[in-house]
Amino acid sequence: MAFSWASPSDLFSIDQEYSAWNTLLKRNVKNGLVDYVSFKKESVGLDGVLKSFSLVTEAEYATFSREEKLCFLINAYNAFTIKLILDHYPVKSIKDIGSILQSPWKREFFELLGRPRNLDWIEHSKLRKEFREPRIHFAINCASLGCPPILNESFRPGKVSEQLARVTKDFLKDKRKNEYDSGANVLYLSKIFDWFREDFIGAGIGPIDFYNRNAGASVPADAKVKFKDYDWNLNRLP
Repeated sequence: MAFSWASPSDLFSIDQEYSAWNTLLKRNVKNGLVDYVSFKKESVGLDGVLKSFSLVTEAEYATFSREEKLCFLINAYNAFTIKLILDHYPVKSIKDIGSILQSPWKREFFELLGRPRNLDWIEHSKLRKEFREPRIHFAINCASLGCPPILNESFRPGKVSEQLARVTKDFLKDKRKNEYDSGANVLYLSKIFDWFREDFIGAGIGPIDFYNRNAGASVPADAKVKFKDYDWNLNRLP
């Protein structure tokens, strides 16, 4: 009688609640800022979380629902971004990790779905390409003050719709990042809307309509749109 032994990866199934990642975020993220010093002390726990992402195969990912795929990629992006910062901490900006020849987002420093990957691959080849969901830009965090604040909880399939709505609204209502000057009839928006304008247009909605719908505002359609400078300083707790 022949026996077939499964490898550990064949038996692996990721926790769709991302409980361990959720615990780390609760302990080390406050008001959208990261306590990198305390996070560094939990390197064993973080490495375990990262390993759980890397163990997911293409075959397993293919069985995920749309919401499960979305949460997997968002959580992986944010977790590996924190790992990148911790590996080079202290730094003043994530951009300090890059070079003239290679940006930090193109560094292949982790494995995902069976191959070496970089952060750009998660964002551009998977999230933007597969989902056509512009609100992902307010869920993934680039470790900078100009980014939407990192959520201090994991994204979960049963809550992701509500979580995307919440992080988008919170970001749009932050006047340091987005605000409407009624006197000048100018809507000042984050550079995110400039860099990824095709995502918002592709979703059938322009920046003013998107702002109004998601921030509960009523900016006139004829308002002029200008983009604020982006703050690349590290999103660390003082």
